Amino acid sequence: MTTACAPGKVILFGEHAVVYGRPAIAVPVTQVRACAMVEDGPLGQGVIIDATDLHLRHQAGDPVPATSPAYALEATVRNALQRLGIGGLPDLTLTVSSTVPIASGMGSGAAVATAIVRALAQHVGQALSPAEVSQLVYQTEVIHHGTPSGIDNTVIAFGQPVYFVRGQPIETLRVGRPFWLVIGDTGSQSPTKDVVGDVRRAWQAEPEKYEALFDRIGAVATRAGRAIEQGRPSALGELMDENQELLQAIHVSSPQLEKLIHSARTAGAMGAKLCGAGRGGNMIALVARAKAQRVADMLRTAGAVNFVISEVGAASSMSG
Repeated sequence: MTTACAPGKVILFGEHAVVYGRPAIAVPVTQVRACAMVEDGPLGQGVIIDATDLHLRHQAGDPVPATSPAYALEATVRNALQRLGIGGLPDLTLTVSSTVPIASGMGSGAAVATAIVRALAQHVGQALSPAEVSQLVYQTEVIHHGTPSGIDNTVIAFGQPVYFVRGQPIETLRVGRPFWLVIGDTGSQSPTKDVVGDVRRAWQAEPEKYEALFDRIGAVATRAGRAIEQGRPSALGELMDENQELLQAIHVSSPQLEKLIHSARTAGAMGAKLCGAGRGGNMIALVARAKAQRVADMLRTAGAVNFVISEVGAASSMSG
């Protein structure tokens, strides 16, 4: 039996614009994670995928629509086995579990795929580099999101804060001084593929307007990256607020997100914004450590279904 896990993630700056070649910053969130367990099965069984959280049990090779979660899970297994040089479908039982919220901007699909790839590689005694894992997981991201930026598979596979520009070499970020985030979940799922598709159609209809907005979002991410590496986390709050205004301008916020963002700021957050695709899912707030629980409590009162308090740059977090 072999088990491997992978963290969730949040995008701090640059979502949506990153799809169009602008920089974005993302960090792993280790409080939530996906795990995959691989066991040898009886002769002739083939691959059985058991996704306990989805109440799904799937025999690889059985017909399944592309919209089913089983389709992406099986594709991940097949792609990984091919990369590992294993022909056909060996006799394995793959059990997947996850505490990463689905369709909420925390990289659930990439975390599950990363855990699967790592578990399969370890089970057959092979080592894959983070870059190789990321490349395989990107193939799954295409199934989930259509035109993914590549940031989710990168930050989750590498397990480090990253400054990401599509098509350019990966840059990991050195966190000059740790800082605290409160992540609040609206409880409303928002499939990334749908929101990204809407933004693409808007960009096609008004390219000059959207290119200018993407430029401004990218500039915010660049400034934020410098502040993080220079150990100036206090500068990030204003940048978060600026990024949120730009995300509102491309119409990816929502009343639920706005309510949580306003509540966080009222409770003392230095800045707050949506994270991920938007129109649901999660928001993030930059907080002083002493105010983290107060902000989290205010988010709960404002309707957040749960929260995570996470320290970026150190392995310390808690949830509620």
